[in-house]
Amino acid sequence: MIEDYLEQERISCQNFDKNQILQEPGKMTTKAFYVKSGLLRSYFINENSKVHNFMFAPEGWIISDLESKALLTPTDFYIEAMEDSIVYSFDVDEFVELNKDKNEVIKKLFRRIAFMKKRIILLMSSSASERYEHFLETYPDLTNRVPLKMIASYLGITPEALINIRSKRR
Repeated sequence: MIEDYLEQERISCQNFDKNQILQEPGKMTTKAFYVKSGLLRSYFINENSKVHNFMFAPEGWIISDLESKALLTPTDFYIEAMEDSIVYSFDVDEFVELNKDKNEVIKKLFRRIAFMKKRIILLMSSSASERYEHFLETYPDLTNRVPLKMIASYLGITPEALINIRSKRR
């Protein structure tokens, strides 16, 4: 398990307060964050100052900007604690190198790629209602932990549209 590896390698946990920023855009990053407890999110702010939620990371999830690492470009994303959180912060290169013979790392990366591919396809081709259903499947415990406006942003819809979808589900 990844948490066992992080503890074995004596990678220390850090405490982050609610609303604390772990990563800001504009810098190169090779860091990844494993959530031991709490909840993180990644998001970007467009040129019109609109916030777009990209990903949520509850307990047991890893969150990072792999594009920054892979393409050697500055990150576009903020990573923020949505709740008081305990997080392992580690360098992706070191983690992969130390675990190159372990299938778990490869499985996690493939799972993340598959998740992102499905999310892109859903955004391009699915109704808002279908995207909300997928959100509920992916993040079954987050509806009470994440404000409606952030879920709506993640889905690419307005909060009002999300309220309508939720009322029709009942």
